[in-house]
Amino acid sequence: MSDPSPADPFAAAAELEGVPSAFAGTRDGLDAVLRDRGLRRSTPEDTAQSLLLGAWATASLEGSEVTVDELASGGGDATARAAVRMSTELLGLVPTFGSSPVQAMARLHAMAAAGSVDDADLGRPAHPEGTARLTALATMLGQRSEAPALVVAALAHAEIVAAGAFTSHNGVIGRAVERLVLVVRGVDPASVTVPEAGHASDAAAYRSALDAYASGTDTGVHQWLLYAAQAFSRAAEASPLARNR
Repeated sequence: MSDPSPADPFAAAAELEGVPSAFAGTRDGLDAVLRDRGLRRSTPEDTAQSLLLGAWATASLEGSEVTVDELASGGGDATARAAVRMSTELLGLVPTFGSSPVQAMARLHAMAAAGSVDDADLGRPAHPEGTARLTALATMLGQRSEAPALVVAALAHAEIVAAGAFTSHNGVIGRAVERLVLVVRGVDPASVTVPEAGHASDAAAYRSALDAYASGTDTGVHQWLLYAAQAFSRAAEASPLARNR
């Protein structure tokens, strides 16, 4: 993130022009979906369906042409099967992510990239700069922030992708971490929204906004966050709770 406040870099980004109002509206819409059915009455089946939809969406962003039905029946290509494998273990990483985000990211890479990269590269950052950026992000995630949790999730996602720390699957890891932040920070503790689908529904805008963030400028961070607010709204609309209303 460009020129962050040393005390609370997430909050500094969250105050960029138009970002507070954009995320306030997004959070209202997301909360309305969760309240409509009642989050306490969401079921394990809702969570499982959300994770399946997330696996399908993240696989599609990596170039897979699998359908949700194929994925549900155990089909699909290697990319899709890896996404499902990761999704089934994702929420089990919540405690690890809370105490050691880098360790959780390494585990995500090992699951996502198994069979597609050398075993020696699984879970290992590929270069010192990427390692340093992941470590800095982990430190920030471990600190209290005044920024909305949705902003923290979006920035963590983009920073992982921009850092390019792992040899592959950085986008997959970024999207998985985004979901984990929403769980850990109490936005969506049952994980029934589908942030991956919010991105897959407008893949061109997603990639453009990530490229803007990677430029390292305040303008790029601003573009990413305004995009992310819209993507989170689509994530709520993709929730099994919204579909079953």
